[in-house]
Amino acid sequence: MKKYKDRYDYVILGAGISGITIAREILSRNKDAEVLLIEKENEIGLHGTGRNSGVLHSGIYYPIESLKAKFCSEGSKLMKDYCYERGLPVLKCGKVILPTSNDDIHQIDILYDRGISNGAKIFKVNREELQEIEPEANKNPSLALFSPETSVVDPKKVVLSMFNELVNSKSVTILLSDFVVFSDPDKSLISTDKGFNFTYGHLINTTGQYADVVSKSFGVGNEYTIIPFKGVYYGLSDKSNIKLNGLIYPVPDLNVPFLGIHSVKLVNEDIYFGPTAFPAFGRENYHGLQGISMKEASEISFYLIKQYYKNNQGFRSYSHQESLKFLKKNFVKSIKKLIPSIDNDDLVQSNKVGIRAQLYNIPKNQLEMDFIVKTTSNTTHVLNAVSPAFTSSLSFSKYILDLEK
Repeated sequence: MKKYKDRYDYVILGAGISGITIAREILSRNKDAEVLLIEKENEIGLHGTGRNSGVLHSGIYYPIESLKAKFCSEGSKLMKDYCYERGLPVLKCGKVILPTSNDDIHQIDILYDRGISNGAKIFKVNREELQEIEPEANKNPSLALFSPETSVVDPKKVVLSMFNELVNSKSVTILLSDFVVFSDPDKSLISTDKGFNFTYGHLINTTGQYADVVSKSFGVGNEYTIIPFKGVYYGLSDKSNIKLNGLIYPVPDLNVPFLGIHSVKLVNEDIYFGPTAFPAFGRENYHGLQGISMKEASEISFYLIKQYYKNNQGFRSYSHQESLKFLKKNFVKSIKKLIPSIDNDDLVQSNKVGIRAQLYNIPKNQLEMDFIVKTTSNTTHVLNAVSPAFTSSLSFSKYILDLEK
């Protein structure tokens, strides 16, 4: 059995993209720092990171003062540079953002201004220009946005490359198939399911779907809970005549933290459409009854009903619209707003599905829009690290460590 030290300078919980980039950033600042990385699965990339679309967002959607805006554009550049340097695939395909109703037109100026302020390369395009960029896109809107620098990477290859770098580092110890079952923040002490006891200089919680559960065991973030939303995708049939040059997104509802159903092009140029945003009744409820917890389901249902009743952020209308997409014919209708020529036969069922670990503020009865990080003298808890967390990770990790100063 591998021998572990009793104490580490840093203990990181969760080996998704946030945990791994933070570990890399620690070593870039102090190559001799002793780091313990604990992951509950026996391999990495099984949850949020590995199920990510791989789109490197450019910072168009996020309010100028937000953390997402601060780290997205720089993070995208850093991630592309990392992939180029390691020979990992990068598909520079560009993205158009289309209004799907008259109400969306005024949002174009908001998104354009945000994009420019956040450092994105973005252009307003008219119908003729849009037709040249993306011939299949809906030509009804008189104006759309085009982000030529938007790229796609392979998130599993990225996180495995970074993970292997850590494996080969003498300063990093990795403990898989284990998780914390007891914590004593005053003594900087944790105990794991396998019976290990560790003390630490600083602990960083990047456990994604379980970040709220873990933080509360340290007495942090009691005002929050995570509500998981399931994102289901359809694939573009091999028999389809639809050809897309890049990505096509709708203008999002800026009141809720979801980008709407859009096209996704992988680095191998396979095309999917999604994701939906259905409530999941378990933090790992990817398929059917898999991962459903009665305790979690009752808590999730309670907060969803409360949010629906209060109707904060226009949640009631949004939930009505989203629930209709459970049926394929309605899913197709939402895509036809972007690509009028698409039909039912163009889309096929796929196994691509993810869980969005969306943070919910209990006292305020609202979904949190921005990254949320809470700290104590010896712990840091990344509570809301949803899109564009993958894109932002190499920049965001610097911020996390700067919080200790």
